[in-house]
Amino acid sequence: MTNLIILITMIVMGFYFGRVAERRHYSSLSSREKAFRELQVLTIRRPPNIHREYHSNLVCGSTVVSVDFFKVFIAGFKNIIGGRLTAYESLLERARREAILRMQEHALRLGATMIINARFETSRVSGNASQGIGSVEILAYGTALSLNTAKPPIPDR
Repeated sequence: MTNLIILITMIVMGFYFGRVAERRHYSSLSSREKAFRELQVLTIRRPPNIHREYHSNLVCGSTVVSVDFFKVFIAGFKNIIGGRLTAYESLLERARREAILRMQEHALRLGATMIINARFETSRVSGNASQGIGSVEILAYGTALSLNTAKPPIPDR
């Protein structure tokens, strides 16, 4: 009976504290995305014609997000009955958005006006197949373009 009470308590606490943290993170993501709205992130491979002279730099943003106890419990239950793992979907969405924002921050520090060739990598950081996902890393990377306002040097003859 004691184990059941402990399990229920952990589930309720995981749900409550996980929900609070998730809402806080979504709010932070929304406000930061509004601040970076002007910096375009594109998946095209080549720069548009408007960027004829530019500097390019590799930029990246990475984040690691762990799963709370409630999400692990719900995912385990869903594995028995089947269906979408929406608890993990929200985790991956938050991690993806955070990685993009960190990549944009990196690009802005370099004076970029646009990011092209944006790509993502996802990997499991901890946990094994029998225990499920412990935490996940998402890496966003791309090429930051900055307009080249300096005139090219004249070669010596």
